[in-house]
Amino acid sequence: MRLIVRLLSTLLGLALAGAGGLLAVEFAWAAWKPGQSALVPWRDWAERLGSVDWTATPTRLVAGGLVLLGLILLWVATGARRRDVRLADPAPEVTVTTSPRSLARLVGTRVRAEDGVHAATVTASRAKVRVRASSRLLAKDELRPKVLEVTRTVVTDLPLPRTPKVSVVVASPKERR
Repeated sequence: MRLIVRLLSTLLGLALAGAGGLLAVEFAWAAWKPGQSALVPWRDWAERLGSVDWTATPTRLVAGGLVLLGLILLWVATGARRRDVRLADPAPEVTVTTSPRSLARLVGTRVRAEDGVHAATVTASRAKVRVRASSRLLAKDELRPKVLEVTRTVVTDLPLPRTPKVSVVVASPKERR
């Protein structure tokens, strides 16, 4: 969502900058040659808009579509917030947060430090920590409890108001032989 909002705000900024530049060109042209337009036929547009019936059905449908588009963009923008993980507040005036990436990095570092773990990928959010680990030496039955215990220990040691759900998936090439 944040990517969509960034793209839309960039496009909107470019459109406003272009409109501002166009307006500056038109003002300069009007000062230099009054009565003529430089790039945009403003007078023709003004005549056409003067003849439009603003209570006509097509006009209302276009207005309704634009309102709907604006509401959709507003909904997308409100959904594009940062997904921080709150930590327990050390004092009433202090709020402490961390990013899901930092939480995943912490858990991943501790899991990879365990004996027998070859590689680990961690995805974290406020509600869930998911670990995918692999080993060249240990079987799945030995690796999973070990990784699960380390992950739970790391998560419970953090000052989180709610402990996230822990999910561990292991893969062992030893099992494939």
